[in-house]
Amino acid sequence: MSGAQASPGSAPAWRALAEHRRAVKDTSLRELFAADPARGERLGCEAVGWYLDYAKNLVSDETLRLLFALAESAGVQSRRDAMFRGEKINTSEDRAVLHVALRAPRDASLRVDGRDVIPDVHAVLDRMKRCAEQIRSGAWAGHSGRRIRNIVNIGIGGSDLGPRMACEALRHRADRSLRLRFVANVDGTDFAEATRDLDAAETLFVVCSKSFTTLETLTNARTARAWCVQRLGSERAVAKHFVAISTHAEAVAQFGIDAGNVFEFWDWVGGRYSLCSAIGLTLMIAIGPEHFREMLAGFHAMDEHFRTAPAQRNLPLILALLGIWNHDFLAAQSYAVLPYDQSLARLPDYLQQLDMESNGKCVDRDGRPLAHGSGPIVWGQAGTNGQHAFYQLIHQGTRLVPCDFIGFANSAHPIGRHHDLLMANFLAQPEALAFGRTARELADAGVPQALIPHRSFPGNRPTNTLLAEALEPRSLGALVALYEHKIFAQGVIWNIDSFDQWGVELGKSLAERIAPELESGVCAQPPHDSSTAALIRRYRSLRGRGGA
Repeated sequence: MSGAQASPGSAPAWRALAEHRRAVKDTSLRELFAADPARGERLGCEAVGWYLDYAKNLVSDETLRLLFALAESAGVQSRRDAMFRGEKINTSEDRAVLHVALRAPRDASLRVDGRDVIPDVHAVLDRMKRCAEQIRSGAWAGHSGRRIRNIVNIGIGGSDLGPRMACEALRHRADRSLRLRFVANVDGTDFAEATRDLDAAETLFVVCSKSFTTLETLTNARTARAWCVQRLGSERAVAKHFVAISTHAEAVAQFGIDAGNVFEFWDWVGGRYSLCSAIGLTLMIAIGPEHFREMLAGFHAMDEHFRTAPAQRNLPLILALLGIWNHDFLAAQSYAVLPYDQSLARLPDYLQQLDMESNGKCVDRDGRPLAHGSGPIVWGQAGTNGQHAFYQLIHQGTRLVPCDFIGFANSAHPIGRHHDLLMANFLAQPEALAFGRTARELADAGVPQALIPHRSFPGNRPTNTLLAEALEPRSLGALVALYEHKIFAQGVIWNIDSFDQWGVELGKSLAERIAPELESGVCAQPPHDSSTAALIRRYRSLRGRGGA
């Protein structure tokens, strides 16, 4: 699936959208809704338990027609089909992209290099199930014979953000007798605080690293190993208190982890797409294998929707095209993810990596500099907290920030009026962002003239609203898959390889050069720039180690 492709900006469909943008630049959402009383119903779509209202975007029927034409001309469908066939669409690393295989049913078939990977996937899932059941039942005994009560997940990036987000999202389905902790940062504070009140005899570490060489993860894992051995008094304790998620069996064995406690995953699984793999073991332990399977079913149902639904009813494609319109034609540089459920407080962090690591690129699939924008900045916070933080800028600031509002009709914790009040805000904010408040409305309401400029809201701020019945394993899986495929479709349109992440490598390699200098003072060759060298000297001085 390689081969030169013209820049999207030079495509007729792209140029048609640019001309259309100039023609509708003064159109308001008030006008669009007034001209079409049925707009709110027409511009809605439902699939896999999720309802998407996209009526509050600055789009007309003609805008949508041109956007769907853009998707067709960019070859979204053919590249999507190539991904589902297991073709090596990650061209810079010559790899297939088959996270969809991780949630495919047992009777499916997907081949990579002539091998059907589905039996391998389910073999690992079956082993994960046995492990989770042993821990949840108390059958897994530590070195001293006591049951495991504490699970500490050690990973970073997708090996941390995915399981951490999902464990918090589904904690109402978790076994509360188990304590879950997560360690990601190489800052020693992260490990110290995560383990300070834990009994080593009852603690299991889940070390997640595909290569088993990730600097932060291996540093934390070695610290965990020393912590465990010191408290339990034997190197043999490692076999009972550590499991590994990795493709590098030899490195895991050298660490001392029992071969029976190693769970495989594959190079066709990107870290940020790995929640459904063995990386999700901590989540499976927490919520149980049945709930984990329900989450996989939600992922798979959205996969099938994306693969088979017509463009005009395809939720991931619709979200992708609206994002293209907002970012490339309306000049928005970021978008906010605003879940109105406290359990999804970490979803913006998770989607930040998923989107920005996938589409934060400056060259196309053929290595040519991009002549157009690429992935946006992703940020957000759980509602209603964000309303008392940054919504001021979204409503009245000078920057256009499209927003995705995510909510549920039912709460996992129905207490008094809480959920109705939460959802009243969930519905009110997109309405306020869309329609604002005019100077005439304020004057008619008796607002003093001097205050009218301060209390006017321009409106015309685009939003998507996603609503489901409840936050459960299946709806969470479908939601994450929805964003995965949205990001993929945007990458196709921008002609980006969404599945490599070379941009994370340079800083990591320089850090490996600098660390010995901080410790020993021996200058690296070639030398650093004068700013970095001065900072190294100052750091060593503040640590009492003298100059370099």
